[in-house]
Amino acid sequence: MARFQRPIRALAALPAPVRWLSLPLGLLACSALLFQSWGTWQPPLTATAPTGAVAGYCQALEKALPGAIEGHQRTTPDPSPYVAVWNSAPRTVLRCGVPRPKALRDVKNQESTGPNVNDVQWLLEKDGHGGYRFTVTLRLAYVEVSVPANAYPNYSDPLSSVSDAVKATVPDLSGQLGGTDDPSS
Repeated sequence: MARFQRPIRALAALPAPVRWLSLPLGLLACSALLFQSWGTWQPPLTATAPTGAVAGYCQALEKALPGAIEGHQRTTPDPSPYVAVWNSAPRTVLRCGVPRPKALRDVKNQESTGPNVNDVQWLLEKDGHGGYRFTVTLRLAYVEVSVPANAYPNYSDPLSSVSDAVKATVPDLSGQLGGTDDPSS
C-alpha cells in the first residue's frame, strides 16, 4: 500500500476538475493503445499444398514473381513456398495453388468479367475488410492475390507485375504459356 501513497498524494494536490477527469482520460488512453496495437487487418498467410502439375506451376511462379511491387519489397514467409508477401502497409499476399473460389460456383460470377490485366483474367471479390481478393480464373492453377485496403493508391496496382509472372509460368486452359485469357481476341 505504501507504493501508492505518493501517486495518491500527487493526485490529491490537483484541482478537483482535473482529478475528476483523470480516471476517464486514463481509461481512454489505455483503450487507444489497445486499439492501436490491433492495427489494420492483414491478409492471412494460410499455407497451400498444391500437388502434381499445379505444384510445378507454383514453383515456377514463385521464381518469376517480382522482388518488389510499387516499391514494396517481397518476402517469403515460413508457412509455404507457395506463399509470397510484399511489405506494403498492410501487406499484400499471393497464394498459389488455392482451391477453386466458391464464388465461381455461381454462374453469374463465371460470366462476369473481372479485370483482365496483361492478358490474365482475374476474379474480383471484396475481402470483407475494405480490400480485395483477386483470383486467376482461366489458368491451370488458381493464384490468389489479397490486396488490403489502403495498401496501394489503386487496389489493382499489384496485378500488372503479378500478371506477367502468371502468364509466363501458369499455362492457360489450353495448356499454352504466354497465351491471352481474353476470349474476344
